[in-house]
Amino acid sequence: MVMRIFAITILLSVSQLSLAQTNCACCTDYHKQFDFWVGDWIVNDTTGIKVGENLIVKLEDDCIINEHWEGAGGSTGRSYNYFNLSDSTWNQVWIDNSGSNLVLKGKAKENQMILKSELIKGTRVDWYRNKITWTKNNDGTVTQFWEILDKNDNLLSVAFKGIYIRK
Repeated sequence: MVMRIFAITILLSVSQLSLAQTNCACCTDYHKQFDFWVGDWIVNDTTGIKVGENLIVKLEDDCIINEHWEGAGGSTGRSYNYFNLSDSTWNQVWIDNSGSNLVLKGKAKENQMILKSELIKGTRVDWYRNKITWTKNNDGTVTQFWEILDKNDNLLSVAFKGIYIRK
């Protein structure tokens, strides 16, 4: 009898654990593709000069990756990043203290997240887009590379290249 009660207790515990895991809407492998960016970071330029700090956290039962940027020159900004199941893309909405905003969409590749904006009407060129690539490096750092591309995806300029180093 004791063994039967013990077995039933174990089965109920395993069933509850399994149910709890399946009720996590954002616990899929897709939702974990950008987890390499989560952390508390010092961000340097490619010469080693600190350009800011960035705290990246997960919110809403791991459904949102939230960025808290503080630039060395006083700029601040926030982004919300999420995986959209309906079209299997990653999406970012960025807003900063200068009133600028950026909306990006893309996909993960091995050790990378690559997001692009839609084409934007320009003043120096007719149309351009933003492309930002985050790369997980072997030493635990992350490189963020922000390119400005023309309508044919040719490089116009590099807006930012930063190396994220864990605090």
